[in-house]
Amino acid sequence: MLTVLGFAMIATFLVLIMMKKMSPIAALVLIPALFCVAVGQGAQLGDYVIEGVGKLAPTAAMLMFAIVYFGVMIDVGLFDPIVRGILRFCKADPVRVVVGTAVLAAIVSLDGDGSTTFMITVSAMYPLYKRLGMSLVVMTGVAATANGVMNTLPWGGPTARAATALKLDAADIFVPMIPALGVGLLFVFALAYVLGRRERKRIGYLTLDEALVPETETVLVAAGGGGTDTPKKAVGGSAESADTGAGAAAGDDEGFQGLDPNRPTLRPRLYWFNAGLTIVLLTAMILELLPIPVLFLLGAALALTVNYPNMTEQKARIAAHADNVLNVSGMVFAAAVFTGVLTGTGMVEHMADWLVGAIPEGMGSHMAVVTGVLSLPLTYFMSNDGFYFGVLPVLAEAGAAHGVSPLEIARASLVGQALHMSSPLVPAVYVLVGMAKVEFGDHTRFTVKWAALTSLVVLAAGILFGII
Repeated sequence: MLTVLGFAMIATFLVLIMMKKMSPIAALVLIPALFCVAVGQGAQLGDYVIEGVGKLAPTAAMLMFAIVYFGVMIDVGLFDPIVRGILRFCKADPVRVVVGTAVLAAIVSLDGDGSTTFMITVSAMYPLYKRLGMSLVVMTGVAATANGVMNTLPWGGPTARAATALKLDAADIFVPMIPALGVGLLFVFALAYVLGRRERKRIGYLTLDEALVPETETVLVAAGGGGTDTPKKAVGGSAESADTGAGAAAGDDEGFQGLDPNRPTLRPRLYWFNAGLTIVLLTAMILELLPIPVLFLLGAALALTVNYPNMTEQKARIAAHADNVLNVSGMVFAAAVFTGVLTGTGMVEHMADWLVGAIPEGMGSHMAVVTGVLSLPLTYFMSNDGFYFGVLPVLAEAGAAHGVSPLEIARASLVGQALHMSSPLVPAVYVLVGMAKVEFGDHTRFTVKWAALTSLVVLAAGILFGII
C-alpha cells in the first residue's frame, strides 16, 4: 500500500507542476500533507516536517548567503570580463552560446557544488540568452546536465556516499569511471551543439556588433540561418519571439547588465579583492575548512562590508537579491515537507524494497547493469542520502550473492547523476531556475529526456569499456 501511495504521490506532484496547475512550493507542501493523511499518519505530519526541515536547514542557509554573496559579486562586476569573453567567443552565434554554456558549467562544476555552478553559469550566460532571444530552458537544461555528469567527482558527494555506504575507497570507484564519464560529458557537448543548431535555425544569429547595440535600440533582425525574419523588439535587452521558451520573454527583463559599464553598483577598484575573496572562499569550500553555510555567511558579510560600507547601500543590495533568496530558501523548506513525509511514512523504504524485489532472479549476474538502470529513477525521486545509504547496500548485497563486485555496483550507482541534478528534491535546481526566471515545470519537461539519455550513454560507455 505504501509503495503504491509513494509512487502516486510523486506522480501527482510531477503532473501538477508540469501542467502548471500548482506552483512547486504549494505542490511540495500540500501533496505530501494529503498523502500523509491518506496513509493514516496525519498525526505525525508535524514530526516528519520538523525532521525534514532540520535536515535541510543548513542547505537553505547555505543557499541564502550564497545567493547574497554571488549577487554582490555580480553587482560589483566580478563576472563582467567572463561575460565579455564568452560573448566574443560565441560571436552571438546560438550554437557557440549553448556549447559555451555546457563548457562553462562543466568547468565551474570542478568546485563540487551545484549551487555555485548554477549561480556563476547563469550570471554569465543569462544576459546573452536574453539579448539574443534564445530559449532559457536550453540554458538551464544544458547547465544542469553538464553539472550532473561532473557531480560524480569524489568531492561532489555521490562518490563519497557510495564509498562510505559500501566501505570502499572513493578513488577505486571514481578513477575507473573516468572514461565513461568523459563520454557522457562529450555527449553533453554534442547535445549542446544540436540544441544550438536548433536555436540558430529558429532565430538566426547576430553579428557581434549587432548584439552589442545600445539597449534603447528597438529592432534586432536575425541575420542568416533559417530562423524567422520577423523584427524582434529588444527593450532592456529582451528579444522576444513567438517561441523563446519558458521565461525567455519575461516582463521583468533585467537587460544586458553584465556588459553595462556604468551601473552604479560597480566597484572596479576592488576587483582583485573580490576575485581573491571568491578564490579563497571556493578553496576553503573544497578543502572543507569550515561548513559551507558558515563560509558563505562570512563571505557575504565581508563582501557587503568592504564593497558597500554605507549601511543604506548594504540594505539596497540585500533588498535587490531578496526575491531570489526568498524563492530558493522557501523552495528548500517546502521540499523538506516532501522528503520528510516520503521518509517518515516509510514510503521510500517500501518503494526501494519493491523495486529490488521486482528484479528477476535471472538478472542476478547483471546486478551492476540493473543498478545503473535503477539509479536513474531512484536518484531522481529520492535524495542521494536515501539512495546511497538505503538502497545501494541492498543492491550490493544482491549482487554479491551472484558474484558481482561491490566496486561495479558502486560505479554503476553514479550513472543516474546527470538526471539527479534536475530532481525536484535537489535544492540547487531551484537556484538554477530561479536565477534564470524559468518555470520549474518547463525546465523539467525539457530537461528530463536529455538528462536521462545522457545517463544511459554513461551506462552504455561503462559497459562497453568493461567498467560496469
